[in-house]
This record gives sequence, structure tokens and C-alpha cells, in this order.
Amino acid sequence: MEDPRRQRLTNVLQPLARYERFTRDEAAELVADADPGFVTRTLNEMVRDQMLEQYQLASGESYRWTVRDPDKEVQLWIDRQICGDQVKQMPVNERPRERLLNEGVAALSNAELLAILIRVGVRNESATTGGRKVANRFAEDLMALRTSSHEDLRQISPAVTKPSYCQIMAGIELGRRVAAEEANREPEIDRITSTTEAIAFCSRRFAHLAGDAVQEEFHIVTLDTKHQPLRTHRITVGTLDASLVHPREVFRPAIRDAAAAVLLVHNHPSGDPTPSREDHAVTDRLTEAGKLIGITVLDHIVVARRASVSLRESG
Repeated sequence: MEDPRRQRLTNVLQPLARYERFTRDEAAELVADADPGFVTRTLNEMVRDQMLEQYQLASGESYRWTVRDPDKEVQLWIDRQICGDQVKQMPVNERPRERLLNEGVAALSNAELLAILIRVGVRNESATTGGRKVANRFAEDLMALRTSSHEDLRQISPAVTKPSYCQIMAGIELGRRVAAEEANREPEIDRITSTTEAIAFCSRRFAHLAGDAVQEEFHIVTLDTKHQPLRTHRITVGTLDASLVHPREVFRPAIRDAAAAVLLVHNHPSGDPTPSREDHAVTDRLTEAGKLIGITVLDHIVVARRASVSLRESG
């Protein structure tokens, strides 16, 4: 026999989960058969658990879902209300660690991954609740989690204690390092003979610059006579400036590698890959210098979070 409270919660929340946002009056119409007081309490609990965001419009008090899949998340939320929010009270096959072991880490939501890293809850706040609150807060910008302080996360959930915070930061950094190493170990492109291949190679090899670097860095990729990549070299750190990027510093490692050609690469920490006038000036200066010493500048690639672009292609 179904739990009466589960049925009441389902009757209230299931109709609302079909709408991205709704007003209090619309909610009352959608669940007209439910007790108004119970509806109000349920909505307040959803706001408290950061499942719903409450805001004011001219048409009245309104709500919008903060979760990506309200239908699924509502059912999980109802399960927690009936079974309890502590991991030990959850059905075994729904616990984050058991799901990871049985289904693989890719099957877990961000909230479940964070719950595992938080590991242990505190009084009145479980690890699962903490993981859900943090995941909801960073749902639109997960990368911002990496630069959050302990106090930032503690304000979102008291379950993020100092040990929990250290575990979250360590997990993020380890994942970043694994991703960087994986990018570096990808099968080498046999030859870079087109803009598409140059962009693909630099996007993988310099992914860490696009995602993590806070300053501009200028690198080169040296290539042999068949345009196969030999090595990468960092030349400068700081704002790209034609007066600072001296051809001597750029071509010295290329000569040492006996390179026939080079790719120029730098990042835009802002995330916008649009080349600047200075980027073009650097490219032109180094291209002319390369002609004098017999090393071809194939292209200049700007890597950024949004995309990677070729200066040759962009004109």
C-alpha cells in the first residue's frame, strides 16, 4: 500500500514539475484539490532545499526550478522525505557510493559526486543535502566551483566542513591533472597540414591554458619537414605584445629542435578567442622573421574556453 504522504507530495509536485516556472496562483490552480496550507509548506521546503527559486513579479509571487530535470529530481526529493535524507536510511541501490560501484562514476549526478566528496554530514544537514545544494548553486557555472573558498561553500551548506572542502578541492585538482595528462597522451596527429588539424591539435594539447590559466601564455609547437609535431615550448607569460615577443626567443628552441616549421599558440583567459590587433602584429612579425631563417610559421592559434581560432583563417 502506498504511503499517504508520498501520494500527497506526488499530487502536488508532479503537475508543477511540467512547468519551468509558475506563480503561486498558477500552482494553486494546478493542484486545486490539495490543501492550500500543505501546498505552501511543500513549496517552502523546496525553496529551502534549493530545488525551487522564489522571486517576485508584478503578477505575484513566482517560482522557477533550479534543477535540470524537475521530474526526476522531484521523485528523488520525495523519496528523501519518506525514507529520510541520511545515506544509511536510503535504499542501498540509491546510495551514491553503491551506485558508483554498480553503475560506474559517469552515471552519478554532480550532486551525488559532491556527496561522496563531502562524505559525512553534520547535525541537521546530510552529505546528500550538502552535495545537492552545492551542485544546484553551481549548476550554470561548474568551473566556478574550483575557485570557491571554504567560506563560500560553507555558506551554501554547513556540511562542507574543512575536511570536506579539502576533499572537494583535491578531487577537482586531481581530475584536472588527469585530464591534462590524457590530452597530452592522445595519439599524435601524423601531420598538421590544415587549419582544422592545427586547431584540433592545439585545443587538445593546450586545453589547460584554455580552462585554467589566469594569464596569457605564448607557446610554440615545433614541427619537422613532414609537419609532424616535435615538441612544445613556453616562450612568455603575460600580455601578448609584439615588442616583448622577440623572434630570438621564439626561434631559438625551434632551431635547437631542427624544426622546419612552427605553430604559434597563446590563450585568452577571458574565454573570448577573438584575435586582437596585437595578436595579428605578433603573427606578422614572427612570420617575416621565420622567412629570413628558413622556418615557416604555419599558423597562430588562440585557445580559449569558448573555442579555438586560427589567425590565418580569421584574416
